[in-house]
Amino acid sequence: MCGIAGWVVREGGPREGPGLPQDIAHTMACRGPDGRGVWRDGHATLVHTRLAVIDVPGGHQPMTAERPDTPAGTEPLAVLAYNGEVYNFRELRAELTGRGHRFTTRSDTEVVLHAYLEWGERCVERLEGMFAFAVWDPRRRSLFLARDRFGIKPLSYALTPDGLVFASEPKTLLAHPAVRPTVDLDGLRVLFSMARAPGESVYRAIRDLPPGHTLVYGDKGPVLRRYWQLEARPHEDDLDTTVRTVRELLERSVARELVSDVPLSVLLSGGLDSSTVAALAARALEAENGGRVRTTTVTYSGYSDNFQPDLVRSAPDAPYARAVADHIGADHLEIELTTADLIAPDARRAVLRAQDVPAPFGDMDTSTYQAFAGVRGHSKVALTGESADEIFGGYSWVHIPDLADEEQFPWVAFEQWHPGTREGLGQGLLSPAFKSRLDMGTYYAERYAQAMADIPRLPGEGAEERRAREVCHLHLTHWLPRLLERNDRLSMISGLEVRVPFCDHRLVQYAYDIPWPLKTFDGREKSLLRAAAADLLPEQVLERPKAPFPVSQDATYTKALHQEFAEVLADPAAPVRPLLDLEAARAVVTPEGEAAAQDWLHRMNVEMVVQVNTWLREHGDILDL
Repeated sequence: MCGIAGWVVREGGPREGPGLPQDIAHTMACRGPDGRGVWRDGHATLVHTRLAVIDVPGGHQPMTAERPDTPAGTEPLAVLAYNGEVYNFRELRAELTGRGHRFTTRSDTEVVLHAYLEWGERCVERLEGMFAFAVWDPRRRSLFLARDRFGIKPLSYALTPDGLVFASEPKTLLAHPAVRPTVDLDGLRVLFSMARAPGESVYRAIRDLPPGHTLVYGDKGPVLRRYWQLEARPHEDDLDTTVRTVRELLERSVARELVSDVPLSVLLSGGLDSSTVAALAARALEAENGGRVRTTTVTYSGYSDNFQPDLVRSAPDAPYARAVADHIGADHLEIELTTADLIAPDARRAVLRAQDVPAPFGDMDTSTYQAFAGVRGHSKVALTGESADEIFGGYSWVHIPDLADEEQFPWVAFEQWHPGTREGLGQGLLSPAFKSRLDMGTYYAERYAQAMADIPRLPGEGAEERRAREVCHLHLTHWLPRLLERNDRLSMISGLEVRVPFCDHRLVQYAYDIPWPLKTFDGREKSLLRAAAADLLPEQVLERPKAPFPVSQDATYTKALHQEFAEVLADPAAPVRPLLDLEAARAVVTPEGEAAAQDWLHRMNVEMVVQVNTWLREHGDILDL
């Protein structure tokens, strides 16, 4: 993984100061601790920070494609700044070599560059993997931006009066003098939303390049194009064939994503998804070179001994993870976090800065960041089980008809069903006047209507099958992107590359078309995945119900969080105060309120207020309401 950034300036536009490229690179240092590079001419500047994973000695960037038989210093054919992994790069290199291209490195970076030279903007249709990249084409005086099909790797941009600026993260865009960090009511709706539309950003000037899209910026300004989307296809395989195909597609995806010139591990929760990835990785490594897979689990000090079941968690992760590691013969590491780790101010600030904007997930984010940092102590690459729930129907709200059938995003219906999040995740302490201005109900209704209009459908589908397809599509386009962005930010702050085998687009397309009765053929969630992994895992893991990432159950954590919250409320200059219902907020820091907020969903209201206050304090006067 890497960090990319750059800008193009129209003819006659202003030129940046000589130190700006290095200032920009500094904001991406954690994304690329192994090297920095800058390329510039009179029209464009490309900046790159490198995390070397494939062809460590080669693959330096920005990478140029030179014109054949021309002297050094001649204008190149194209210049590339690239972030990601293209897993079919070897096959593409062989095809491009047959077409006359010559390669000087073993890197996938050079393959992406030559793919652009051969196929132009349609090169992205040949790439399989996770990527975000920019190509400056001096011949056409145009910039080409591209992002992978699911948005695994981030890419944002901002249009300016004189051109365009792009970067892996908003913090890098905001380091450019032409991009201002203004946040208006629309931005705050995005901030508090759990279902933002593809491309939306909290900052007024910034847009995300939507997944599966490219953007060309030239003389005609920006031209956005979608190059991939899910299709509605009839599924004609029987149950046995479907299970076998899911297994084959997943085996292929995991095996390809094990390619690395640096140490690699699997993040293992002990749930079905990550355990399946770990077991397939173990088999692939054993078959390839007799190696052992490395697995890592995060837990909290005393968590297993004092665990209390909650709404969505019936048991702690660590015992299941150990059972899987023993079963597959993994080199297993447990990272045990204490409450002091979770409440540490430096760690909480690091998480906020990594994500650029506040989030209500509190200790889940902090522990994820610290887990990734722990993995980075022994590996540069980690595989996860992310996105299996989206494609195989793992979330609890999918299986509650009253929630899944509501005319809204099903996870939003779940929020409104639970008392702790009835006002919206992290919105429970906002003032009535401010919530009225936000009008999140209208925002969600509009986004839901837009999302529904984009869903491909099969003629003649029954109501149950149509709704199952809709819910799957909503998860993949409006829920999964947030999780992928979170994983990218919280891993890259430690220079760790995270890979997601379940996001192979062939697997996702195949699973998307499987009828709901087949997906739930035994009456449980993720029936197909459980059947595909039946010979891989111990029985207790196969039978374990879905459980999300663990949260701290230590009352000491809630007490420390409430102390920080009380300090915010006591500060008359706290920038978050104008947004709050102060009476409701003060009720939370009473003994009764603290007891109620031990529930993690109630606790998210406090987490969000504390983060918003820190964010506004660090950024200054950014709200334009």
